[in-house]
Amino acid sequence: MTPDRRWLIIETSHRRGEVAVAEGDAVLLRQRLDEARRHARDLAPTAQSLLRQLGWSPRDVHGVIVSRGPGSYTGLRVGIMAAKTFAYATGCTLVAIDTFAAIAVQAIGSTAWLDVIADAQQDRIYRQRFRRSQSGAWEPAAPLTIQAAADWLQALPEGLAVSGPGLEEQQARLPPGVEVVAAERWLPRAESLLRLGLARFARGEADDPWRLEPLYLRSSDAEEKWAKK
Repeated sequence: MTPDRRWLIIETSHRRGEVAVAEGDAVLLRQRLDEARRHARDLAPTAQSLLRQLGWSPRDVHGVIVSRGPGSYTGLRVGIMAAKTFAYATGCTLVAIDTFAAIAVQAIGSTAWLDVIADAQQDRIYRQRFRRSQSGAWEPAAPLTIQAAADWLQALPEGLAVSGPGLEEQQARLPPGVEVVAAERWLPRAESLLRLGLARFARGEADDPWRLEPLYLRSSDAEEKWAKK
């Protein structure tokens, strides 16, 4: 019998990052990254600690799954660089997952439509709409976009569900008739990244460590300020 594949999972799209390890389709261990510290300082030691707890060496890991955004510029850069470095050093498979797709997987409810949102700064949001397929799974209904939060709020139809970390700022502004996904499902979980990562891997899909980049639709605030000089 072929042993289950072992995975390292990295999620740093939000200020509350997470590192986990899995075998097959089961997450075995996880560790939240300290909000008060930079992901760059804690990520590698956290991954090393989790592997040691299971008696695994880095080369015992068959693949690394990483959340690619949208989200925190610094967090995503750190997470993706760590994933690329680990994959290159060990020769394991690299699989990147769209953060909003992982959040959508977690949404539970009776609605047929879902918006996932995150803060894009300057009163703008990242937004992507999903629809429920005949199988009951969420699938993208539109590409990821950035828009003014006020415009999005004004155009929200009744019967739509909303999820994502952007609700930390926007929930109080939602109009009546909009369903809010439970707060504990707003951030991507290791299980969701693993589920989508295994699906990509089963289809023969993987990412090139030399080419993978975070999913950005705009420059960072620092880059925009520099461009204005």
